[in-house]
Amino acid sequence: MVTIVLTGQLQTIDGERDLACEIDQSMSIRQLIQRQGIQLRHLLQLLREKKVLVTINKRIASDDSMVHDGDTIRLIGHDGMGGSGLGPSHS
Repeated sequence: MVTIVLTGQLQTIDGERDLACEIDQSMSIRQLIQRQGIQLRHLLQLLREKKVLVTINKRIASDDSMVHDGDTIRLIGHDGMGGSGLGPSHS
């Protein structure tokens, strides 16, 4: 089992912040989030825009870092300037 912890303003569409996910093989964080479907779909765009800091077991990681059974993934929203990173994009 892998635990996903969402911090700051990040949450699932149902308002949850902690998710337990069963995995049967190692996969990337991006794949793990995609497997959660609509619950975490909004995080994929934030990952692409580099507005989410990712850690695995308290070590900085990226969306293509591999996750293994027993890991804890923490996703922290940011914009690189101290903000939440969750506002509209200015591109």
